[in-house]
Amino acid sequence: MIRPPHHRLVPTNVAALAVGVSEATIRKWVSRGKITRYGAPNCPSTFDIEELTRITVQRGAVRSSACRVSGGAGATKVPAAAR
Repeated sequence: MIRPPHHRLVPTNVAALAVGVSEATIRKWVSRGKITRYGAPNCPSTFDIEELTRITVQRGAVRSSACRVSGGAGATKVPAAAR
């Protein structure tokens, strides 16, 4: 695995803000292998902002399709009498 350039690495709190999740979720994703953690074991974690951007795009696609399927935001409610 090649380490990304230093300017692309962000700390855990910035990674969480970038993706719109909690820092705990970022740590869970690392333990599950969903994202790559950079840094020595006893040093602060850093993450590749480009990898986080890809995750954000993937999550957006999943969320918007879930909204359409589940009748989420933007869905039109049909009155029971019209069904």
